[in-house]
Amino acid sequence: MQRLEGLSKLSGVERYLDDEPLEGPLKGCLWGMTVRSPASRGKIRSVSYDPAFDWSQFVVVEPCDIPGPNETYLIENDQPVLAPGYVRHMHEPVALIAHPDRALLRRAVASVKVEIEPDPPVLDFRVAPRPDQIQRGNDNIIKKLQIKKGDVHAAFARAHRIIEGEYETGGQEHVYIENNAMSAWIEDGPNGDVVVVRGSMQCPYYVLNALKHALKRDESRVRVIQAPTGGGFGGKEDYPSTIALHCALLALKARRPVKIIYDRSEDMAATPKRHPSLVRHKTAVDKNGKLLAQYIEVILDGGAYVTLSPVVLSRGIIHAAGPYSCDNVLIEGKAVLTNSVPYGAFRGFGAPQTIFACERHMDRIAHALGLDPLEVRRINLIKDGQTTSTQQTISDGTDRHALLDAALRASEYDRHKRESAAFNASHPYLRRGIGLSTVLHGAGFTGNGEVYLNSKVDVGATPDGKIEVLAASTEMGQGTNTAFTKIAADAAGFVPSDVVIGTPDTFRVPNSGPTVASRTVMVVGKLIERAIDDLASQLGQNGKPLRGPVLKAAITQWHAANPGKELKGRATYAPPPNVKFDDKNYVGDAYATFAWGVCIAHVEVDLRTASVRLLDFTSMQDIGKVINPVLAKGQVQGGVVQAIGWALSEDIKFKDGGMLNNTLTNYIIPTSDDVPPIRVVFHETPYRFGGGGAKGVGELPMDGPAPAILNAVANATCAQAMSIPLTPERLLPLLPA
Repeated sequence: MQRLEGLSKLSGVERYLDDEPLEGPLKGCLWGMTVRSPASRGKIRSVSYDPAFDWSQFVVVEPCDIPGPNETYLIENDQPVLAPGYVRHMHEPVALIAHPDRALLRRAVASVKVEIEPDPPVLDFRVAPRPDQIQRGNDNIIKKLQIKKGDVHAAFARAHRIIEGEYETGGQEHVYIENNAMSAWIEDGPNGDVVVVRGSMQCPYYVLNALKHALKRDESRVRVIQAPTGGGFGGKEDYPSTIALHCALLALKARRPVKIIYDRSEDMAATPKRHPSLVRHKTAVDKNGKLLAQYIEVILDGGAYVTLSPVVLSRGIIHAAGPYSCDNVLIEGKAVLTNSVPYGAFRGFGAPQTIFACERHMDRIAHALGLDPLEVRRINLIKDGQTTSTQQTISDGTDRHALLDAALRASEYDRHKRESAAFNASHPYLRRGIGLSTVLHGAGFTGNGEVYLNSKVDVGATPDGKIEVLAASTEMGQGTNTAFTKIAADAAGFVPSDVVIGTPDTFRVPNSGPTVASRTVMVVGKLIERAIDDLASQLGQNGKPLRGPVLKAAITQWHAANPGKELKGRATYAPPPNVKFDDKNYVGDAYATFAWGVCIAHVEVDLRTASVRLLDFTSMQDIGKVINPVLAKGQVQGGVVQAIGWALSEDIKFKDGGMLNNTLTNYIIPTSDDVPPIRVVFHETPYRFGGGGAKGVGELPMDGPAPAILNAVANATCAQAMSIPLTPERLLPLLPA
């Protein structure tokens, strides 16, 4: 099945918010912009508006114009919509301004002067704060979590060797193709005026909840519609709530429609990024490299407000021990407050940071013991019947050793290894090497998250005999609409052209949960199948569901007999049986299931310049049943490329808490010239509680490439790099003289 919206995107017909004409509900539209803090921390002494401008022609919104609490609704409501007299990070929103002339608006906003009485900021999460830097509790810690299994201390006492390592990862910019964009206008409704917000987003119900909270309105007076969205990667999970609130506040004050379109520099400077991390490993092993005990300390830079850091930390520590069996594990994690721009969701959601540390550490263990890294993994890979760090018994039928062997064959591992050794012996300054990583990724929300979400999906039956999928899950380039169409068509026995995907509009679709956490196809896809079962059962006889042409005919007959009425099938999430997680103690089934993967990187290092070039990359993935091979392959390849950038070049530079390299001329992402042949191989172990048998595919591809690349660099040069991005400046001092 071809990608549904592929042609419109390929041909440029697809209209994103900035492309849309100012007509219809946007007729008479104003442009909105944000006045931001010039300092990382301090009291706002004054906000001065340049008298050279006629401010009566502008609409200005300040904190006093917010009708409800000045809070952005999320896990903790500590982040203000507009700074109420005090700022905690550079570029924090202070005021909003709108005007019909976009160029004049830009000059006016630049003329506004925000004076700050500075307080000492915290700009390095690895250093304990001084007393005058404390801003939360008595230690600036946003969240602490712990996983405990067995007796780590006793195992260390009897270990053959104890191997320690410290690993660091930097931040990462999402670099979605479309910048953040939002529009808002006011409509009449049965209970009073309705604030309508339409924009680029992943999670319409997150935005709805934020609007309800800060605008002090109920659901009948707030409506959120997703516009075509040019990429997200987590960057449009929580932050669109902020822009939606800003846009809505301007529209309410102006009583006119408003558009806010961030340019690339503002988007990069002011919006969340991947959490930087510091992870320490201390591991007890026997003489064969068998893991006896793992002590892992995880520290994340949370930035200035809580946002999603507690859940990013949670996912990070759950994945920190890797896909290995170990009887004694202690993992302690904390997210700490700094005065950086708040860090947020990003593909992998904390797992890439901790898996990077784990997989580099596995190679360090092998190096310390004089063993082959491949064999160290082979003897520790978890088998069915063994347990993870949270004591979840794995029993999904996936043969992880067979997965590893298949990846080795697909990558021609042995040949590359032999040829690299011969090449290195003959070349004066180029060195080649091969490295691998073995990874896992929990699909869906962590622990009881899916139960708390209580997601819902409706399937409408239209008078022409088609079915319409009504879900809040969003298409943002990953192929949701195509996957949902395939799942719905297969479940109903229809052809794909008889399936319509409804626009995520909170006035039309139920809350099927956010489009995050590799849950869309697996969790929401299963709900679609169950909603179709419900619809087909309503039309069947004696509860026996109909399928195919019989179902189609029954739908048209029902509408003929019930003109003007709605016919819908419905489903609400129910967890798979025997899945239990203790949220307080982090014991039990952290996820209903895991996806598994193996990455193998083949690299070439230039000893003169310390530049790293990828020659070949293999990604082996077990994601349950593959719903659409082309889209799934694209997800994997995209994730690998994104991870190559994180591993080698994407180096965020800060000055006084502000991003220095916030343009695409000095923030270096991979180009087509930097991407090697990427071999994607799928191993299918269908998951019966996933839509069409699928597990999540969105995030797993991001987890393994960075450690595989650095392990390959170590194999090529003996340089034991412990941090990323591994730029030439960082690698050069590690290379042999």
